[in-house]
Amino acid sequence: MKQRVNWLALHGFIRGVTSLGARRGDVQARLISDPAVKADPVAFYEEVRSRGPLVRSRVGYITADHALGHELLRSDDFRVLSIGANLPAPLRWVERRTRDDLLHPLRAPSLLAVEPPDHTRYRKTVSSVFTTRAVTALRDGVEQTALTLLDQLSREPGVVDVVDRYCAQLPVAIISDILGVPDADRRHILEFGELAAPSLDFGLTWPQYRRVQRGIEGFNSWLTEHLQQLRRTPGDDLMSQLIQKAESGSPETYLDEPELRAVAGLVLAAGFETTVNLLGNGIRMLLDNPEHLRTLSGRPQLWPNAVEEILRLESPVQLTARFALKDTEVAGTRVKEGELVIIYVAAANRDPVVFPDPNRFDIERENAGKHLAFSGGRHFCLGAALARAEGEVGLRAFFDRFPDVRSAGAGSRRDTRVLRGWSTLPVALGTARSMAAR
Repeated sequence: MKQRVNWLALHGFIRGVTSLGARRGDVQARLISDPAVKADPVAFYEEVRSRGPLVRSRVGYITADHALGHELLRSDDFRVLSIGANLPAPLRWVERRTRDDLLHPLRAPSLLAVEPPDHTRYRKTVSSVFTTRAVTALRDGVEQTALTLLDQLSREPGVVDVVDRYCAQLPVAIISDILGVPDADRRHILEFGELAAPSLDFGLTWPQYRRVQRGIEGFNSWLTEHLQQLRRTPGDDLMSQLIQKAESGSPETYLDEPELRAVAGLVLAAGFETTVNLLGNGIRMLLDNPEHLRTLSGRPQLWPNAVEEILRLESPVQLTARFALKDTEVAGTRVKEGELVIIYVAAANRDPVVFPDPNRFDIERENAGKHLAFSGGRHFCLGAALARAEGEVGLRAFFDRFPDVRSAGAGSRRDTRVLRGWSTLPVALGTARSMAAR
């Protein structure tokens, strides 16, 4: 009963309001509830952009403007959204009294839901372990893991689901090695991740909400035991180091138990969820544009830029939100304290003012890296360097090993709106190239 009330306050109300608003053409409502927008967001990107740099809706504002998005992500006049914070006061009261005490990516002490000084302390603690040098050192591990997975694939003739057999397996293996996750537990991480992925969305159906809760409950239980095990028998992994840093007693890096679980959980989940999407999106885009594969075969130095262009065109995270800390002016519009602004990252990444011919997939685009796919400012993605390495190494190794790979069906998109990627992607691998031929 308690969960049902929480769903009604947090999602049921939003579903009702946005369903009505979508029928009336409200852009923010359509973003949340219109199935046509979910199926083909590209047309909607342009519709939002055509209405101006800052578009008013019933529940706030939305922008598809790159320059404005860049500014808002760095503005001290706005803060990140905590789940339920923008509900009407009575519903906010109900939601807070019916929520559980489990970790949630959009609830403090998650890095996604806090601001300085807490955010500064959390991020400093993680950054002290996940240094540039440490991430750079992981690149060899990414390549070796990719080759091992591709060896396994080469023994499976016929059609395979490349998301299940490769795109998901590579980032989970990498983040598990980083965070000291035993091999036997990796399948649990995948299961929890798939169940909990819609937790970033608003307006979930009751069945979706229940599946998300099962994923979050399972992940919380597993993570608590995993951290206890690492305390008992620490390894040389970065999570063991993070635990030691967090519990060292230093005021600059100290994290209490809920904070440590929140930071560890987000690093683990974010470490594979978005990269699964990057790899799946990249494979599909390159299969649909074989001329780029021919170019990359002859000019492999273009792979890093190709990854940036994939991130730009098919942003794994489609949007983020901020709300105003005070009355402020944005693009000539007065935004009041507490009002919400959605930064439509995926649309901003196709802004023609910044990216000429923005809907064209161009692996040689000179400014492809100006995308906002990793957010910006103090909330810039901590794992951006690792995601880029996994994208570059993972995609290049896949197409090097299977030069004749072809699409073998339409595939299916993930049932999420904030995250965009493939749930299934069948491919015919063709003849595998031997290692000696590489």
